[in-house]
Amino acid sequence: MSTPPPPRTLIDKHRPAPAERAEDDGPFGWLRALGPRGRRAFGGAFGGYALDSYDYFTLPLTMVALSAYFGLNSGQTGLLTTVTLVVSAVGGALAGVLADRIGRVKALLLTVITYAVFTVACGFAPNYETLLVFRALQGLGFGGEWAVGAILVAEYASAKHRGRTLGAIQSAWAVGWTLAVVVYTVIFSLLDPDLAWRVMFWTGALPALLVVWVRRSVRDAPEAAEARERSPQKGSFAVILRPGRPGAPGLLRTTVFAVLLSTGVQGGYYTLATWVPTYLKTERDLSVVGTGGYLTFLISGAFLGYLTGGYLTDVLGRRRNIWLFALLSAVCILAYANLPSGADTLVLVLGFPLGFCMSAIFSGFGSYLSELYPTAVRGTGQGFTYNTGRAVGAVFPTMVGFLADSWGVGGALVFGAIGYGVAALALLGLPETRGKELV
Repeated sequence: MSTPPPPRTLIDKHRPAPAERAEDDGPFGWLRALGPRGRRAFGGAFGGYALDSYDYFTLPLTMVALSAYFGLNSGQTGLLTTVTLVVSAVGGALAGVLADRIGRVKALLLTVITYAVFTVACGFAPNYETLLVFRALQGLGFGGEWAVGAILVAEYASAKHRGRTLGAIQSAWAVGWTLAVVVYTVIFSLLDPDLAWRVMFWTGALPALLVVWVRRSVRDAPEAAEARERSPQKGSFAVILRPGRPGAPGLLRTTVFAVLLSTGVQGGYYTLATWVPTYLKTERDLSVVGTGGYLTFLISGAFLGYLTGGYLTDVLGRRRNIWLFALLSAVCILAYANLPSGADTLVLVLGFPLGFCMSAIFSGFGSYLSELYPTAVRGTGQGFTYNTGRAVGAVFPTMVGFLADSWGVGGALVFGAIGYGVAALALLGLPETRGKELV
């Protein structure tokens, strides 16, 4: 007589049974392996990050119109991005602590509501100073959404599929970016720029629809919630900043190098995300529709880069994937920014590998940072390192803004390549975590 299988525990209920996981090696095996609850969590995190991206890009896409409306110089427009990213460090750190203390889903809802409300508020700004304040407050929610959503899904994903699962979450950024470019192209083609930039910000109310669905349908991974509740030190900055000592390894070294890694990658990325639209308009003399077309090509590369990088981070490992695409991203930036005048076809063609490489490097971030920290402080660690890196990396697009008048936007984009060099060096202080179980 065969022995019946043991009953499934609360810890295993959200995942498929072993028999159900037998065919999880196909193209969508990672999605099946999440189970019903995990797939709902995936949908909530994907939608939240896509709309996070949409609300972020309302600024770079309207930057030329804003500069003309308020009479801003390059340094002032660059400061709008910088303050968003700097304040996002505060928002991300706080969201990480909340994720460890009140749960992943509740923290996710708070971040989405925050970035949506203040994106809409930007559209009502009567002057530059008010816009700066609203954009800073938008950064509070913007900073926390990715870290919380990534942890929520990482705790449902299997070690085997975690890289490609989180890479798929990262691809939501390209989806939101695409939506922003489409809406921007339509709005600025139909309306006067002085009104169009306001309408663009007002469309940032879209996330309200997502909030209703997440509130009703998404739950934290059971075993992660249980482990978090058992820990006496959940959501503690002291734990992630504690140096090691004999017999008691600390997390300070991990935190320092993870911040440097995040600084380099995001410094490079946000330099491009902030200034490429301006570069295409002012130095390539493209129209609104022309800029949208070139950005669509860039974003297509980004979407495929997220998915490919997610697969490679499981195959090559977290560190090798980041090293590979840090090098390729730096090369692409230098080539893209130094094309001769009149080479518009090359600008179009190089946009695809540029978008591909600078996005593929991000695919491993969700899984890598989640695997570097224990469950009780996973939100705190990931929120702090990712968003502190984002804040420090904000110096890079600011430098481009202040040097654009003398170097040209294209010449100043070299700071993006420097950022990727910092990321490659940071990996020397971090371990490989591929295959690590989170609970």
